[in-house]
Formats: sequence, structure tokens, C-alpha cells
Amino acid sequence: MQQSNDPYGTARSGIPMPSTVKKTAPSSMRMSLAGAARSQYLPPPSAGPSSNPRQSIYRSQNANPLLQSTSKPNYGRTPLTSSTRRGSMWPGGAPLAPPSGSQTVKDPRPIRERPYQSKMRQEIFAWLQNTEYEVSMQTLTSITGKDYRAMFQHLVSMIDPSYPFDPRVRFEDEFQPALKAMRYPFASQIDNKWLAAPGSMHSWPTLLAVLHWLVEMGKARLHYLEGDDPTLQQVDKVPDEFSDPIHHQALAFEYFSEAYIAFFHGADVFEEQDKALEARHAKRNERVLGDLEEQRKLLATIKTEYETLQSSAAPLERYQNDHGYLVSDRAKFHDVLQRFEARKKNLIDTIAQEKADLNIRAVKLEQLRSDQAKLAEVVKAQNLSPEEVIRMNTDHETLSRNLEDLKHKISEAHKTVMSLEVIMTNRVAAAEEALDLYNNLLSTLGLFPPLPPPFEDIDLTLQINTATANPQQLLIGSDIRKVVKPTLSSVAESKRTERADVESERIKIDNELDQITLECENVDEEVGELEKKVLGLNEQADDLRDAAQQESMVSNAEAARLEKELAQARTAALSNGMGVKSRLQTLQFNYREQVAKVGRLKDDTIRAIAKNSNEIAMFKDEVSAQLRHLREFVEEGG
Repeated sequence: MQQSNDPYGTARSGIPMPSTVKKTAPSSMRMSLAGAARSQYLPPPSAGPSSNPRQSIYRSQNANPLLQSTSKPNYGRTPLTSSTRRGSMWPGGAPLAPPSGSQTVKDPRPIRERPYQSKMRQEIFAWLQNTEYEVSMQTLTSITGKDYRAMFQHLVSMIDPSYPFDPRVRFEDEFQPALKAMRYPFASQIDNKWLAAPGSMHSWPTLLAVLHWLVEMGKARLHYLEGDDPTLQQVDKVPDEFSDPIHHQALAFEYFSEAYIAFFHGADVFEEQDKALEARHAKRNERVLGDLEEQRKLLATIKTEYETLQSSAAPLERYQNDHGYLVSDRAKFHDVLQRFEARKKNLIDTIAQEKADLNIRAVKLEQLRSDQAKLAEVVKAQNLSPEEVIRMNTDHETLSRNLEDLKHKISEAHKTVMSLEVIMTNRVAAAEEALDLYNNLLSTLGLFPPLPPPFEDIDLTLQINTATANPQQLLIGSDIRKVVKPTLSSVAESKRTERADVESERIKIDNELDQITLECENVDEEVGELEKKVLGLNEQADDLRDAAQQESMVSNAEAARLEKELAQARTAALSNGMGVKSRLQTLQFNYREQVAKVGRLKDDTIRAIAKNSNEIAMFKDEVSAQLRHLREFVEEGG
């Protein structure tokens, strides 16, 4: 049996395989962080130092760019080993390689648009609630670094439950490796500095898009696991007859798992597992074997017939003679048949013509006899003169014409009645629609009984009764002219008065809003001035940093030169003896002074940067307080 690789190991339990059964363990089982599983993801010790060397020891935890030295040489630095974390093994069997840094892909999603951000927040909130993660919409609106880390780790664990998050490691150090392990296509566009304040204006859209992408991946993984995809390798879903390689892999993995369990119980021969697998494949081949047996039986029958035909003489000559006799007899029979058909046709035509003539004459004879009998009975019963017969015929014709005229008039009257009924039906339908519209307006305006005082005893609703014969009783309800119309006029007048009062109040609120807007503009001008001051402070901080870096470079060069001279002095001291000892002490003293000077410059730079950072923080607090005060003032005024 061929070796079966499990490309979708998430549907398998983590059972190690015995040495006698060569099967790769599924990639989704949870590995130990200290054992052989770590070597599966971390690079070997010979991989060398990381391409991201450690920065200065004075670097703060929030990775402030003012504290980073971009021009310092590598003098005095100690490189670290690679801190690359292992990637997730889901769903394939090999670690996920991060995308190349040279292939930067721009995010096509409109993550800067407010409607799209609201949609992403709603979907993230719904997914977190469905996955039993307690969170509020307020948290997603104003998020902190701690909440973002918890949500990120929860969403990553929904995609890859075995991903090893280390609580001792800073979130900034494990954020990018986790995204690259999840194959996030836009990981290169994210700066780890944004994680210090994820809710800020410039970083929140990108970080929110990361959470939304993780939610979509979690939904896709759940849909995949809950589906009946054959790559899940569920043995109970394998049909009786199958040919898909994935079904073969599923049965093979089931066999290896059962054999491994038996191996742990001390078995060296897996007869039960072999029999179960053979029975399953025998069940798969059962129909094919049955068809093969039937085809073999049919082949044997055909072979027997073929041998019988081969052993007997060829009947071709006898068949040819019989065919000649039959052809000649067939020609003779056709000739006779044509003659008899012609005679039969002539006789049938003659008989049909004679029968038709007899029938016509018989009908005429019967008709003449009946007319004669009727006329004889009429003449015998009436005993009328010819003049009376003529007059009766004239009266009959006159009455017939009058009857036709009356029928015509009745049909015209019926048409008129039908048209009037259609008109009446249309008008009744229009009246009912008008009354429905009137009642809907009453419901919309809140004028259904009971009405507000002083109209509490008045019912403005109307109904139509089309079954009454009295036109005065068509409308059911209060009198329109005396009750309904005056009441509606009074209500309209009161509403107009209320509208005028509301308009006056609106004008007053608009004036107050204009004043508040003017105050907001004044505050904006103050904020602009404060921003200019902050820019000036930032420029001063940049100048201090550049000066410190230049002085540090000079000091490092001087220190290197002094170290060279010190080494030469030591060499000369060994050869010249005590005569050079004084010069060596002088060089050591100068070296200590340069080191002390470098330390003082670093301390001065850090104090200046800390002072500027403190002033910036105080400025942010002051602006936040002013904006909060302005918001409270606007809310109280609204």
C-alpha cells in the first residue's frame, strides 16, 4: 500500500505513528514548546545571527523613533540569534513560508472609509460573540493595546489552535511572525510601532483590517470543517465504491492509526487492521468482481456457439438457392396481387356510388311524403280561404319584425346596464380607496379615537356601505359637513400653531449652535498654535538627536583611535620597559575621559528626549481635555 500524506491534518487526532508504519503525523496536533516540535519550526543553531540586530540598550519599549540611532556603527553591539517563531502547520503539512518582502501588495479594500470600517466592526463583533469571546462594541470603537492583543490571539487560535503564543514575549515581537504564519498578504504594510496605540487615527484602519481578515479566515475554516469535503478524510463519508486518491488516503490513515494503537498495546502483527482494510477494499471491488464473473460466463457461452458454428458445414449455398426460389415466387405473387387490387378498387368505387344515389333518393322521397302529410292536415283542420292565408302570413311577418326589434332593444339595454355596473363598480372601488387613504392618514396623524382634548367625544373614522339602497346611508360615521370637516380644521389650526412654536425654537437653537461653532473655531485655532509649538519642539529634538549622533560618531572614532594607540603603547611598553608606562597611563586617562564624555552626551540626549516627550504628552492631555470639555458643552447644549 502506498504511503498516504494528509494535506488537511486538522480533521485528525494527534496520534504518533510507530516505526513499523511509515506515516507522517498530522500537522494540526498540539506540540510541546520545549521538545522536538520546536525544532520542526525554529531554524537550526547554525542559521547564524538574525538580520535584525539588537538596538541600543537605551531604546524604550515603545520603539520611539527619537531614541533610535540610524547612523551608529556596530561598535559595542552584541548580535542576537534569530528569534523567528515557527509558523502554523494548518492546513498543509509544511510550515507556511512568509511572502517575499520584495513583492509588496497594496490592500485593495477601502479600509479608510467609515461605512466599510463600521461593517468590519459589526462582523468582528458578531464573530467574537459567536466564538464565546466577551467583548463590547465600545471596546472596538476605542480599543487599547491589551484588548487588541487579546482579540488578535483569540482570532489566530480560532484559525490555528496550536499556534504557540508566548506570554513572556512582547506583542510587537510576535505580531509580524504570526501574520506571516497566517499568510496575511499585507503584513509588510504594518509597522509594529502602531501596536503601542492601535486606536489612533493612522493605525486603526490597517489594524482593524487585520482583525477582519482573521475573522474571514476563521469563518472559511469553520465552513470547511463543517462541510463534507473529501479532503477532511472522514472514513464514514467514504462511499462503498471510490476512486479518489483522498479516499484512499483516508482509509490508509485510519489503518495506520489503528495499527499504531495496537503497536502501543504490544502487537507486532496487525491482522485485525489488515482484515478490516481488505474487507473495505473487497466491498469496493464487489460489484466489479460480479460484473467480471458475468462477463466471463457470457464469454464462455459465446465461445461455445462459435465452436458449434465452426464444426458444422457452411449453409451459404442452401441459403442462396432458397433465396432464388423466394425471389421468383415473390415477383409472381406481386403481379397477381396487383391485378386483384385493381379489380377490388373498381368494384368498391361502383358500390359506393350506387349506395350514395340510393340514399339521396330515399331522403328526398321521405321529405316529400312528410310535407304532403303536414299540408293535408293543416288544410283539413283550418278550412281557410286563400285571402285569410295571405293575411295571416302578413301578420306573422309583422310580428316577427317587431320581435326582432324588441330583442335588439333588450340587448342594447343589457349592454347599457353592464356599462353602468362597471362604472358603478369603479366608482365604488375609488371611494373605498379614498376612505382607506383617509383612515390611513388618520392613523398616521394619530387622529383615531380617542382624540386629544377637546375632541375626545368625536369619531373621525368613516366607512362605506355599498349594499344600501338609500344614497344618504352610503357613509357610516359622523356627519362630514357638520362634524368631520370643522374638527379637522381645528386640528390643522392647532398643528400650525405648534409648528410655528417649533420653528421659533429651531431658530433659537440654530443661533446657539452658531455660537458654539464659533467657539469651536477659536479652539481649533488654539490647537493649531499648539501644534506649531509641538512641531518646533520636535525639530529641536531632531537637532539634539543629530548632534548627539554626530558627537557619538566622533567619540567612537576617537575611542577606536585611542584603543589602537593604547595597544601600540602596550607593545612599546613591553619592549621599552618602564620608560613608556607614564605614556600608557596618559592614554588610559584620555580614553576614560572620552568614554565618560560619551556617557554624558547619551544621558543629556535621553533627558532632552524625555523632557520633549513629557511636554508632548502634556500637550496631548491638554488637547484631549479641551476637546472633551467642548464635546460635553455641545451635548449639554443639544
